[in-house]
Amino acid sequence: MIGATGGLGRAFVEALAAEPGAGTVLALSRRAAPFGDTPRIAAGAIDIEDEASIAAAAGAARAQGSRYHLILVATGLLQDETMSPEKSWTALSADTLARAFRINATGPALVAKHFLPLLDDAAKSVFACLSARVGSIEDNALGGWHAYRASKAALNMMLRTLSIELARRNRAALCVGLHPGTVDTSLSKPFQGNVPDGKLFTPAFSAHKLLGVIDGLETRDSGRLFAWDGQRIPF
Repeated sequence: MIGATGGLGRAFVEALAAEPGAGTVLALSRRAAPFGDTPRIAAGAIDIEDEASIAAAAGAARAQGSRYHLILVATGLLQDETMSPEKSWTALSADTLARAFRINATGPALVAKHFLPLLDDAAKSVFACLSARVGSIEDNALGGWHAYRASKAALNMMLRTLSIELARRNRAALCVGLHPGTVDTSLSKPFQGNVPDGKLFTPAFSAHKLLGVIDGLETRDSGRLFAWDGQRIPF
């Protein structure tokens, strides 16, 4: 699990650790997440903006001698104190675009580079990244949010491309994008006023639904984008 300290990332870790028969959940984040003495959770550090850090985390995971059935990247950036979603092309900034792509697309791509070889090749295994419906080109009817939309669209293309090579190397593995819906986390907090009733999800609810989607995936689903309810989202 990469991005274990985020609201949704933590929910994924806790849900996976609670699964009967689950092995150890490796919870990676920029600063090793404090999960206390929770059984079956091992915390570690990773910085997706630093390939050396990614490679070191993958090396430590490989040294444990385990093959993984699920590698999940739950990182992402919409806004922070230095950037916010653009409402017009007049707000476009090279720095904002570069940062959005670095975190939302480049980081997960480099995680794939170093972690895809750790997927189990003897049984179904999944590499999944949290993407977003707003990254769908076909679904975009509102405009705006240029950097976030474009960086998530780039992530979707990366996942599709990775899935083609992965199928040649590991026939039991899948590579997919996941849309969690609007989740009550710091990422969505400034925009929750526009969310319809019943469509603002708790992290635990979204994590539970997405893990169910992952469980139902077949190899023919590799390279696609799925919503929390199992709906396939067009790229």
